[in-house]
Amino acid sequence: MNMNVSFAGLELKNPVMTASGTFGSGLEFAAYGDLSKLGGIVAKGVSLKPREGNPMPRIAETPCGMLNAIGIQNPGVEYFITQVMPALRNIDVPILANLYACDVDEFGELASVLAAEDGIAGLEVNVSCPNVKEGGSAFGADPKLIAKITETVKKNAGDKPVMLKLSPNVTDIATCAKAAEGGGADCLSLINTLIGMAVDIRNRKPRIANVIAGLSGPAIKPVALRCVHQVVQAVDIPVVGVGGIASAEDVLEFLLVGAQAVQVGTANFLRPDFAFTLVDEVEALLEEIGADSLDEFRGSLQLPL
Repeated sequence: MNMNVSFAGLELKNPVMTASGTFGSGLEFAAYGDLSKLGGIVAKGVSLKPREGNPMPRIAETPCGMLNAIGIQNPGVEYFITQVMPALRNIDVPILANLYACDVDEFGELASVLAAEDGIAGLEVNVSCPNVKEGGSAFGADPKLIAKITETVKKNAGDKPVMLKLSPNVTDIATCAKAAEGGGADCLSLINTLIGMAVDIRNRKPRIANVIAGLSGPAIKPVALRCVHQVVQAVDIPVVGVGGIASAEDVLEFLLVGAQAVQVGTANFLRPDFAFTLVDEVEALLEEIGADSLDEFRGSLQLPL
């Protein structure tokens, strides 16, 4: 079966991408599979200047998922360009850079730097991280700010497609999606983590030093699926589904409600080879259920009259 996926100027061999913050730059997982087999890699979030991230502890396991408050720890865009990108250029797979910034102008400056870099297939803009105090979820909850950030990044992105990663921690995600579309986004990815927390009853302290953290893993898949379903119906630009994917069945559920592709996140921590094996499993499952093609299956959900 032809598993190729084309949308928003991106050409993928299959619909299985890896989610930012869960797969490093991609190079860290080279020992577990052939990186060129993947549909795409979204590198860990990068900022203009190096960030130390939040204090420890910043990860806690939960039933059917995990909480994290990493805080966009990264060595900065200069390191990413000079030390990471040279190796990534040798891999035959679309690489998307994930942008994090604390204000609109900073987003534009970062986009300008990355747009000039050969080997970057697209820019994913993080307006939804709930773990960093200066911005993050505040951007993603305000449609006007979403539109403004999108416009600014798009203006500085050159010919790179711009993908906005949306937060589920809003009243109406369709309104936020429309704001990104109105700002010129080429596509959307959703969802980022839900806001949560965990406490230790024995020492009476939060399990995360930041107290509030982002919940990911299978527990959030129903929320992610609902968000993708709503947004696909609300906008005319492509949507990439993210959130709790742990099997080929999960991938097909997102495609069924209209996602062009998916990003796999937390499952990479549990099984470093997961994304690689998932590519074959998705194709096999499509054939098993009698789908004529990926395009025929996508968006074919039959809703009640």
